[in-house]
Amino acid sequence: MDTLPDMNNKMFSQWQALLEKRTGMNLPPERKTFLQSNLRTRMREIGCDGYEEYFSKVKETPGGAIEWMTLVDRLTVQETRFFRDDHAFALVASFLASIPKSKLNQQPIEVWSVGCATGEEPYTLAMVIEQSLAALQITGYYAVTGTDISMPALAKARAARYPLRKLVTLSQQYREKYFTRVSSAHYEVIPALKQRVCFSRVNVLDIGNTPIDSMTIIFCQNLLIYFKRWRRKEILNQLTERLVPGGLLILGLGEIVEWDNPLLKRLDNEHTLAFIKRG
Repeated sequence: MDTLPDMNNKMFSQWQALLEKRTGMNLPPERKTFLQSNLRTRMREIGCDGYEEYFSKVKETPGGAIEWMTLVDRLTVQETRFFRDDHAFALVASFLASIPKSKLNQQPIEVWSVGCATGEEPYTLAMVIEQSLAALQITGYYAVTGTDISMPALAKARAARYPLRKLVTLSQQYREKYFTRVSSAHYEVIPALKQRVCFSRVNVLDIGNTPIDSMTIIFCQNLLIYFKRWRRKEILNQLTERLVPGGLLILGLGEIVEWDNPLLKRLDNEHTLAFIKRG
């Protein structure tokens, strides 16, 4: 397997087309080595001898769908952590504080984490909401939905068990309040927080058919970078439709330029790219 020749341009183009068709992921030529390395690793694991053979296995054989999900998990970067973007989560807290208490008591807070990977972002959002409601001295209802294309990543998110190294970005207060130590090196999200968060497999290409709607907050960071510019705009327009009037959309800085939706008003925030839905 280590003697496999480099992937030729024709084969690379076929993989590019398949990835974009099925996931929307744009794999530029400079990431050819990344693709080749991941394919070789997986091919070695299953005893596949060539790129064309593996391509046919993924695309045409009965077990190809299962193998495809395994491969997509390898190719989607899932480097994430709790409180990955402090400024964005601080914005969530200030946004909640701006909503009248009477409204928070009467209407549920529905939050969507798009491209949630192994769950750190949805659980962070849940912690921020818990803290915000406690500070306001109200007991409003909320729910966080995390979606991702990777089934293995979602399985880890549902388990809500993380190694100690994953908690280094958490304050001692958050760690003690929202986690239980389950082994010498692992912590688990407490049941009270865990039950507020659910996870579902969603391919962003299918957002138009996804039964997720009336969101108070949509959090979509570090996902759009994988797509071509036109598709980023398409995804964002569909996410906008799923926000309630007055809802908050948070993106990653630099992930989208020259995009404007008349339903949204950009917030004046130098640290975070965020919009409020008009109405």
